[in-house]
Amino acid sequence: MPHLKAPKEKEPLWKAWDQAAQKKGIRHTVYSVNKDQYTGEWLDNKKHGKGTYIWKETGCLYDGDWQKGKRNGFGTLSYPDGKGGYKKEYSGGWKNNWRHGYGTEFYTEDEFYEGEWYGGKRSGWGRMYFKDGTIYEGEWFDDQRNGQGMLRQVNENRHEGSWKDGMKNGPGKFYYLDSGQVFEGVWVNNTPKCGTMRDFGRENAPAPTQYPIPSIELLNGEGVIAEAEEKFLQDQE
Repeated sequence: MPHLKAPKEKEPLWKAWDQAAQKKGIRHTVYSVNKDQYTGEWLDNKKHGKGTYIWKETGCLYDGDWQKGKRNGFGTLSYPDGKGGYKKEYSGGWKNNWRHGYGTEFYTEDEFYEGEWYGGKRSGWGRMYFKDGTIYEGEWFDDQRNGQGMLRQVNENRHEGSWKDGMKNGPGKFYYLDSGQVFEGVWVNNTPKCGTMRDFGRENAPAPTQYPIPSIELLNGEGVIAEAEEKFLQDQE
């Protein structure tokens, strides 16, 4: 008896059509229903690899890495400058469409942040350049100055110490380099509550005070200051 081959089952046509329609590899510009456009690499019908996305409504442009349809890796987000070109808004790391890792955010021409991000917010170590010329360098959390950091003013006077919710909170030192003095104490919501002022480099200061600061004559002065500072620190907890 002759051996008969079983007929090969044919797949439905819709499967072949679907496979042909799957976006994979490099594609020319693909337009969304809302007229956003993407040019770049695909995998399993999702943006994956290098690509450029332009939002129709805002004109903003993202150029960089993608993974499974989301911005992941390194990329640059820009916005129209009104002259036919673009200005950078953010350049750096991304994760799941959020700024994440190390990157630089340009708020204005005179104000920008460079440092670490987590979930779209400044978190970790970073340096912020403000438009008035002051610079903050230190720790951030939840998009605000939190932890240890230094704020340097245009005249080089600076505060070094603890921050919470964007304000000076806790132990710190403020250096008046223009007059050659330093205040060391405890701050609460940007206000110094207690501490000591002493001369610091007064002989080299550009505008020193007329007289040096006298020494503390209070018996056990250090103990009194320490006790007062401890009270304010406990109130902050």
